[in-house]
Amino acid sequence: MVSKERKREAILHDKLQRLRAITHSHAMNEASIVLDASNYIKELKHKVDRLNQDIATAQCSNDHINPCAQVTVEALEKGFLVNVQAMKSFPGLLVYILETFEDIGLTVVEARVSCADNFHLQVIGGENDEDEERINAPMVKRRIWNAIKNWTEDNE
Repeated sequence: MVSKERKREAILHDKLQRLRAITHSHAMNEASIVLDASNYIKELKHKVDRLNQDIATAQCSNDHINPCAQVTVEALEKGFLVNVQAMKSFPGLLVYILETFEDIGLTVVEARVSCADNFHLQVIGGENDEDEERINAPMVKRRIWNAIKNWTEDNE
């Protein structure tokens, strides 16, 4: 039984030393090695996020019709949840999207907007009862894409 424990300890020690080497840690005790590894993982994640953002920004500059926006529309019981995200701020885009809401007969029930470094819009839109035409999620999404395209054309 003692030899099994020693084997486990030796295996754990070996694994910690490998982790120490991979993460370039100079720590000597187990807790510090694990803490250094955790910090190393956070640093790598930050680098990946930064690279993904750089890639998205590069794609935005190459694509003038679609300003790297993501549009999702989810049908609710009475209305829609609309999310629009873009990698950079687009002055005036909010007006185009809200005009589209008005054109298709959706009232803004609740909205959250951020236009500082990037563009993020989350809107809950309710259907007006007097509209004869049935509004569906794909139609709302298509109309929002048209608003983005119109904004792009007007701002070229």
